[in-house]
Amino acid sequence: MAKQEKAGLKAALGIMLVSLVFLAATASQPRKAVSKPLPPIDPQRVQDQDLMTWDDYRPIPGHNWADPSLKPERGFRLAVVGIDFPGQPFVVSLPKGSDPFGNPRIDPVAREKVPQFYADFFMKPGETNHGQTINGYWMEQSRGKFGITAVEVFGPYRMPKPIWAYGLNEYGQNEQTPDGARADGRMERDCDAVWAAELGKDVRKDFDAILRLYASYDETGVWQEFGEMKFNSKDDILPEWGNPDPAKPRWIPTRYVSWTSWLAGSQQWGLSSMRQGENSGTITHELGHFAFSLPDLNNNPYIKPYRRVAAGPWDMMDRGSFNGPGGPHRRWVVPPTQGAAMPAGLMARNRLENKFIDESELLTLGRAGLARSGLAVAEVTARAVDPLPGTYAGIVVRLDGEKPGDLTPPDDPAMNPLSAGTPNYNFYTLEVVQRIGYDSFTPDNGVLIAKNKDSLRGRNGGPNEFNSYIWVIDAHPEDIDIVDYVKPNGEKVMRTVADYRQLNDALFHAGLDSGSPYEWEDTPNRLHFYVIDLAKDKDGILVYTLAVRSLDGSGPQERGLALTANTGQAVKGPDTAVVFTLSNAGKAAAAQLNSDVYRLSVSVEGKGWTAQLLNGLAAVKAGKSQPVTVYVSREDRSSEAATVTLRATSESDPSKTATATVKVSR
Repeated sequence: MAKQEKAGLKAALGIMLVSLVFLAATASQPRKAVSKPLPPIDPQRVQDQDLMTWDDYRPIPGHNWADPSLKPERGFRLAVVGIDFPGQPFVVSLPKGSDPFGNPRIDPVAREKVPQFYADFFMKPGETNHGQTINGYWMEQSRGKFGITAVEVFGPYRMPKPIWAYGLNEYGQNEQTPDGARADGRMERDCDAVWAAELGKDVRKDFDAILRLYASYDETGVWQEFGEMKFNSKDDILPEWGNPDPAKPRWIPTRYVSWTSWLAGSQQWGLSSMRQGENSGTITHELGHFAFSLPDLNNNPYIKPYRRVAAGPWDMMDRGSFNGPGGPHRRWVVPPTQGAAMPAGLMARNRLENKFIDESELLTLGRAGLARSGLAVAEVTARAVDPLPGTYAGIVVRLDGEKPGDLTPPDDPAMNPLSAGTPNYNFYTLEVVQRIGYDSFTPDNGVLIAKNKDSLRGRNGGPNEFNSYIWVIDAHPEDIDIVDYVKPNGEKVMRTVADYRQLNDALFHAGLDSGSPYEWEDTPNRLHFYVIDLAKDKDGILVYTLAVRSLDGSGPQERGLALTANTGQAVKGPDTAVVFTLSNAGKAAAAQLNSDVYRLSVSVEGKGWTAQLLNGLAAVKAGKSQPVTVYVSREDRSSEAATVTLRATSESDPSKTATATVKVSR
């Protein structure tokens, strides 16, 4: 045999030997399971604001609250006064994309038509505003109790001073004028004087609120995007973004940080006087101040020591006013169709304050009462709609008892950025958020738990304190670890721990493996909260089953339970449903106190078999039963049979437990 042939034969024999060894090895290994784990029943799906578009909007089934023909119970008269400045025309009157900020995003509107354009933009559903209006927001939140019933347009008027004479009157900017004069002008004062002179009379008393819509920008929507996001440092600011006087610095201090470009900082900050630039989408928020005296909830997310936000994206009086397509860094767009275009709904605390929700729509409990009566279970409907029959709009748990109030030990907010501050909260609320209507631009569906104060005003103590009469419980208090923006030099700037988007993943979810907890315990206040299950009605409206329990007592009810299962069930394929029956053998007390909550677990004995529960909790009324499904799978080379064991334990009385087993076979 030739040398070459011997080498080839040797190689072939080697390959055969390796193959035989591989086959022997794999034959001894268990085969992979037939199926992958089933998806959770309520997966956490957090969508970041930056990634949202108008395609994320979902209308409320059967309601168009922006319909101008709908008449609210309480009307509101609004005056829209349009003003521009020497050297600063209305942005929307300029050629498309021609100003330094890249605006406007539409074809130009003639100056004389600008006030009416914005009045229509904010009040009449149309193509430009995607059918969304300020009136529609308030009608939706109030269910028709409050809306804008009359809008009168005035102007345009030319102001006596340049925009910077008003925009540089705050936050240490006063001396940075191009002409050396100190900026101390008050926009409202001069606007109203020009307006009254033009009309020959003062008509302010004829309106509930005045919207002074001024040419150019709210500094709140441009200071960061055209400051530290556009330039690596204040020394890198280009001349066209600096003070028109080249001898003066091109940077200027601003509200939250030490510098921004002069052009951005010279704009007027939109404050609760309802002076609003052309980029502002926060007019709805300002009406919360004017119409209902709701205070701000927002913190300063940029200054150390950092302090966590109060309600974040979940309430319009906090940074939820920034919700909308493109996220908070798109609030410079003109007209304001992004960023703050779709503010969040109002949380239960604010809806109660505004009388948008009746106390009869809430299940109201007390910490002391729960210790005497035992746990309570209720179904809660998504807050964007009225509660469905047999459900509630939310749950209130008063922090009452011998020692009323928040029993959380005080801590040092300077050392703990997640601190709620002074523990002076009075009650909890539980509500459901679903991404429909104005909540379409909240980041998730799920259950929102919060501590609340009876008073709307009261700062939370410590350094950088702020008003926080609502405090959302964060299901994921760890840093969300997401980039805020990237500087021109490529440096990534992370969101601070005080950024409102840290609460994007704050909601609680039902079931196992959702990515979010389904329970939360407040040990100092002796309360345990549960997210038991969820369902949807025919229109897709979310309803969650929730429960609250005292850690100090389970009530006088007799607790008991039983588990049964059919025997001899065959597993024909992957994820075969094996059904058990869980029965509450206890005795009822009262309407909402007639249930118990059970903690479930499953195990399986048998080679190559797996068993999966989708929910670790079940709530069953006294004397009633409900099915519990376990999904069983097997490998191709599993044993012929296996035993599946389900265990249930009462949360009210952990000594009450039950197990049931079922034999399964191939």
